[in-house]
Amino acid sequence: MLKTFLTVTLVGVTATAGYSQAPAAPTPPKPLTEDGGQPVGNNQNSRTAGPGGPVTLDNFHLIQKLARFDRERIPERVVHARGVGAHGEFVSYGDQSKLTKAKVLSAKDKKTSVFMRFSTVVHPGGSPEQLRDPRGFAVKFYTEEGNWDLVGNNMPVFFIRDAIKFPDMVHAFKPSPVSNQQDPNRVFDFFSHVPESTHMMTFLYSDQGTPANLRQMDGFGVHAFKMVNAKGEVTYVKFNWRSMQGYKTFSAKEAADDSARNHSGLTEDLYENIKAGKFPSWELGIQTMKPEDLDKHDFNPLDDTKVWTGIEEVKIGKLTLNKVPDNFFQFTEQVAFAPGMLVSGIEPSEDKMLQGRLFSYADTQFYRLGANYLDLPVNRPLSPVSNNNQDGKLNHGHRKGDVNYEPSIEGSQIDDMKHEYSKTALTGSIVQQSIDKQLNFKQAGDLYQSFTPEQKTNLISNLTGDLGKVKDAGVKTTMVSYFYRANVDYGTRLAKAVNVDLDAVRGRIAKDKK
Repeated sequence: MLKTFLTVTLVGVTATAGYSQAPAAPTPPKPLTEDGGQPVGNNQNSRTAGPGGPVTLDNFHLIQKLARFDRERIPERVVHARGVGAHGEFVSYGDQSKLTKAKVLSAKDKKTSVFMRFSTVVHPGGSPEQLRDPRGFAVKFYTEEGNWDLVGNNMPVFFIRDAIKFPDMVHAFKPSPVSNQQDPNRVFDFFSHVPESTHMMTFLYSDQGTPANLRQMDGFGVHAFKMVNAKGEVTYVKFNWRSMQGYKTFSAKEAADDSARNHSGLTEDLYENIKAGKFPSWELGIQTMKPEDLDKHDFNPLDDTKVWTGIEEVKIGKLTLNKVPDNFFQFTEQVAFAPGMLVSGIEPSEDKMLQGRLFSYADTQFYRLGANYLDLPVNRPLSPVSNNNQDGKLNHGHRKGDVNYEPSIEGSQIDDMKHEYSKTALTGSIVQQSIDKQLNFKQAGDLYQSFTPEQKTNLISNLTGDLGKVKDAGVKTTMVSYFYRANVDYGTRLAKAVNVDLDAVRGRIAKDKK
């Protein structure tokens, strides 16, 4: 029988070394340094052009941190290791040229081949698919202008808003480097310092953390992107996938029962339905916002811990999965997604988490699969490739000729200014600071209020399964204070369940507000 912790929690709890019952004398913190021993001045915020601007490439600490993180595992993915993929087709509902020059969205009934991969985020390959975890929801469009990777999750927000904290977050979720056990003490130690995680934690520990199957699950691009039309006009956009099979989740017990039956049950369900001709479909919806409207909300629309409340969603196309891969490894395991794989007319926003992912994902694929990973059939674009990148491991390209540079008098290659990125006005100074309008708790409270009584009860039970095992009273009180600030009933019920004094919770809130 499957152990309870595999379905009640994200982190698979057991007591681990390093968290003794007896209090130890505090050890003075050591200076945080880079790999070369240089002291780190700010490990909380990336250097950006203004508080809300794009991340600068001279942020060596960020680059080193992400590059080292990307090389921690071989050959399994550091995150999203447990996955399943399928082939399919995307059909556009109409001409979106007023918003974007991307040809994939340029005409009604325009068809584009896709490959889609679902995955769990934290757990390793071979782990039960039913474990509580966010689900990766990644789509590769093989467009006539090159590949477009829309790399998202099954939840509309994320835990953190700055990529400089991504390695830390994953380290906290992963097994202890001493005991090799996942431990909620490590998880909540980290998140007690990350109040913006309250929204995502509420999603994760709700029944949405254990989807009943992959077909009845929504997907989200999570970040804001930009659409740019032929005139150079910019519109910010959120991409949301909505299941046409309906939406269904499991309770923790139902997930445990399904895992006991077959711990690869989600793969089984997806493949058996496709083989039977019951092709699952999702509609792609977009929410749009003009640049001049970004500052008109009580939240920052470029903050990936927020949803765009009150913004209409318009359906622009339909994706259908219709073929199981001929070889699981060659497709599901070798497929490589990177959010920087964008087509002309679709660009990244200044979202700090997305900015870091633009480097980290592609860098991971270079490390995991090699410099020529885009030559693999599952990753190779259908459109022609013409550039001067060369050599490297497993290079089996067919570049010919003596001129491997550009420009040249031969004129065999030329760039085209109509595909240039849009221009973004900048103000202020290069800084390392957090964004304005953090609003860390309001949307988490709104989400809690949207749940049914049964869903609220399940959320409290699921959270208690992990938070109740945390030994440090201060960490436990801090976490409860976040949920209390989101919603008083939410925090009160959780405090009672994990034996935290409400006066201590209110005292912590008052201290934070000073």
